[in-house]
Amino acid sequence: MPHKMTLTGSATGPLREYDRYVAFDMREKGSPSAPKGLKKSTFISYTVFVAKKAFNKTGLTKKSIMHEKILIQGEPTLDIPIDECPGEIGIICFQITVLPNKNDKEENESKDKKEAKQEVSKAQQEVTATKQEEKQDSVSQPVATEMKTIQPEVKETPLQEKKAAPQKKQLPTQPKGTQDVVSFDDIIVPEAFLKTRPNPVKTEEVVEFVKRTGHLDKPLTIEKGSKVLKDGYRRYIVAKTVKMDKVPVVYEYQK
Repeated sequence: MPHKMTLTGSATGPLREYDRYVAFDMREKGSPSAPKGLKKSTFISYTVFVAKKAFNKTGLTKKSIMHEKILIQGEPTLDIPIDECPGEIGIICFQITVLPNKNDKEENESKDKKEAKQEVSKAQQEVTATKQEEKQDSVSQPVATEMKTIQPEVKETPLQEKKAAPQKKQLPTQPKGTQDVVSFDDIIVPEAFLKTRPNPVKTEEVVEFVKRTGHLDKPLTIEKGSKVLKDGYRRYIVAKTVKMDKVPVVYEYQK
């Protein structure tokens, strides 16, 4: 299984371009301390080989690669010709990443803090504005209440007038020519009518008419004062048959 290596730093030499890849040199310092009895490690030089397609994605140039801090992840190789690999170890790069500079990192952090402060300040301003609006609403509320109590007084006059106005008594639908509606039991039928028997066919026709319309086809004729039946005995029989409480009448004044 090939050994994986990770390098961080900047290029120590110029960028060299080949047919399908680019190469540059890097150096890494060894550990400042070594186990007792062993010599300290020194600088090790590397030659990094990166595919052009992967290198172009980083946005690095021949000049910027000497100043930008980069991270290299790859495998060591010994199969590169020595004229192309001046470093002590060749590295086949699988991934190259440009690391942010310390100044850029501090600048981004300060920018984030500034934006956070602005958001907090904006939120505080919104809270203050909301409290002021609520305060204004609470101050203006009593005025609105007073106005509401005044309005019903203005509207009471037409309502009282409407209640005081006499309401016309609406009579149920009655046949044409009706002058009044009287209680069926108040009508007095003369003996002469009681001895007659109206045509049952015509009587049944009037019954059907009442059932269909809810009222007689014509009013009964009675005397104004005595309420004696003068005409309409058949309709009187129909009213009795359908159990009408009140019947329409026209008056015949006594001579």
